[in-house]
Amino acid sequence: MATEEKRILLVEDEKTIRDAVAAYLEREGYAVRGVGDGQSALEEFEKHSFDLIILDLMLPKLSGERVCRSIRETSNVPIIMLTAKGEVEDRIIGLELGADDYLIKPFSPRELVARVRALLRRAHSESEPTLEVLDFGDLVIDITGHKVLVEGKEVDLTASEFKLLTTLARYPGRVYTRMELVEKVLGYDFEGYERTIDSHVKNLRAKLGDDPRHPRWLYTVHGVGYRFEAPAKYPDTKDEK
Repeated sequence: MATEEKRILLVEDEKTIRDAVAAYLEREGYAVRGVGDGQSALEEFEKHSFDLIILDLMLPKLSGERVCRSIRETSNVPIIMLTAKGEVEDRIIGLELGADDYLIKPFSPRELVARVRALLRRAHSESEPTLEVLDFGDLVIDITGHKVLVEGKEVDLTASEFKLLTTLARYPGRVYTRMELVEKVLGYDFEGYERTIDSHVKNLRAKLGDDPRHPRWLYTVHGVGYRFEAPAKYPDTKDEK
């Protein structure tokens, strides 16, 4: 089976939505465990291993925000946040908590499956050894070990933040548009999700201690996107093909 029975934890309090999404994912070959509240989600997560989590923001007993924060304390499992709220700040709250992606209700089941596939594909590729370390002095990116060190101290990044950083850092000086980063980092080419990248960059800067007013590594190219700059004594680490 193409999906190799990847296990998905689906957390959605509306039973009709939960059952419909679970049925669609199961038809695509995924093994789905559905629960209806935040407390049950954490209990299932502690008892079983999952390859991906689909998490509603508004949940009884324990909010999606608290569930996401709790999971991120111990795991980098890919998380897709579901929200019924349309405001920009509400839409990106899950990303700021460490979720990898979000969808606004109502959504197309086909789009959800596309997001699931992209995140699982990326997680699989990142688990394969690449024997690569990008060394920029105070910033060291160990792609083989999936670790980032700032001034010798390890920084905990989500899967999306790590992918974003490595994408930019492999080619210092190259400017990536937001849409290019959506495709390379999130793994799909739907328009309208450029703000997702902005949120990931904001979180990444905070974790790296990179002040956007006086950046060391991550630079905003206004109206276009972002670029990574290596310190002068650390030349480009890789020639772009």
